[in-house]
Amino acid sequence: MKQFRTFLLATALCFGAVSFTQAQSKVAHINTQELIQAMPEMKAARADLEALTKTYQTDLQTMGTEFQNKVKQYDSEAGTKTAEENTKRAQEVQTMEQNIRQFQGQAQQDMQKKEMDLLKPITEKAKAAILKVSRAQGFDYVLDSAQGVTILADGKNLLDDVKKELGI
Repeated sequence: MKQFRTFLLATALCFGAVSFTQAQSKVAHINTQELIQAMPEMKAARADLEALTKTYQTDLQTMGTEFQNKVKQYDSEAGTKTAEENTKRAQEVQTMEQNIRQFQGQAQQDMQKKEMDLLKPITEKAKAAILKVSRAQGFDYVLDSAQGVTILADGKNLLDDVKKELGI
């Protein structure tokens, strides 16, 4: 029975300490998506991605047009060619089609890599500014309201302060 009382006392002290610690914590929130979209670096990154996308689209359209022209040409000449020549042509068309698919896959990978390369320094800069502002204002926790997290109504929104820190 004495051990049970000791256990209850220890448990009560732990709950009390946790409650006291939580009562001392200051919480703020920020919408990181809104912050990142407002950063000038993001506008430049979007422009770079759009330019790269247009380049890949142009290349794919050119390859597609060449492919269609080759197929039409081979279809129209199929009757005048030997079976061996038609087989070679069919293989050539299949190779062209595979090359187009490979190019498309590589382009998609390149776009994803480029996007990651462009966004990483932007998100790191935003994170550093959030940390600087939150520490300067004495906040222990900053919740990201862009992630669908339930935000406490009395927590401070740091968006304007971080924008000011970034010069936005």
